Amino acid sequence: MFSKSKINEPGPKANEAPAAPSASSPVPGAAPSYAATAPKPKPPASILSADLHIKGNVKTTGDIQIEGQIEGDIRAHLLTVGEGATVKGELVADDVVINGRIVGRVRGLKVRLTSTARVEGDIIHKTIAIESGAHFEGSVQRQDDPLNTTGAQKTLPKPMPPAADGTA
Repeated sequence: MFSKSKINEPGPKANEAPAAPSASSPVPGAAPSYAATAPKPKPPASILSADLHIKGNVKTTGDIQIEGQIEGDIRAHLLTVGEGATVKGELVADDVVINGRIVGRVRGLKVRLTSTARVEGDIIHKTIAIESGAHFEGSVQRQDDPLNTTGAQKTLPKPMPPAADGTA
């Protein structure tokens, strides 16, 4: 007449499928399963504000936007120099966008001088774009690998040994 209810019993219910083991509670002897994770979103660029004055070098593997003044070298992935910014030092980045003033060398795979750019120094690049109105004083040199600073140093040729007969 009466049947025992299965509501309070542990384990799967009559109308439920058994639960799959999770990675947090592995079955002994079974290989752990790893769920695919979405790639982390790229962090936004670091911004150095207009009221910031830095004396020293700045280095990051990410993106940086300069709005203040820096006396020192800067290394980044994407480097943007704002219209009111001034940098006195060397810039090294994959992509360099200059809207402000630079006094020093610029090294980049892609270098872009906008119409408001003021650059006093050499530019070593793979590709370059200079907009009408940009001011630039220095030399421009194209290199396949402008970020490689070891190739930038020129070595002097070895002096020739004096001739055996005494003539120079």
